[in-house]
Amino acid sequence: MEFTLKLELPASDLDRARIWYSEKLGVEPIDPTGDELHYYAGGTQFGVYPSTYAGTNRATAARLIVTDFDAARAELLSKGVVFEDYDFGDDFRTVDGVLVSPDGEKTSWFKDSEGNILGIGSSM
Repeated sequence: MEFTLKLELPASDLDRARIWYSEKLGVEPIDPTGDELHYYAGGTQFGVYPSTYAGTNRATAARLIVTDFDAARAELLSKGVVFEDYDFGDDFRTVDGVLVSPDGEKTSWFKDSEGNILGIGSSM
C-alpha cells in the first residue's frame, strides 16, 4: 500500500492557532485564506481545522522529531512554550518536563494554543 500521511489538528479558533504556530514553531500556512490552515514542514503535511472538540484529546496528537533536542527545547522555552510534567510511575516520569527513556531518547510534551498535546523528541 502506498499513501501520504497528513496530520490534522483541531482548533476552536483558527486565527489564534495560526498565530501560535507562526510564533512558537515558526511555520506559516501554505494558504492562510482558506477555511482550514494547511502547512508543509519537515517533509510532512499537516492541517489545522475548525472543531468544537479541540483540546479534548488527552493523548499526544503529534510528535516533532528534532536532531538537537536540547537546542530545540531551549528555543521553544524562549518563545514561551510551557512543557508538561507527567508522573505515571517509575517507567514514565518527566523531570523538569523531560522524559529520558532507557536508550537515552528524550521527549517533552507541550500544548498548542488549542490545547492539543504535542511532543518534541530526539532522533535516535
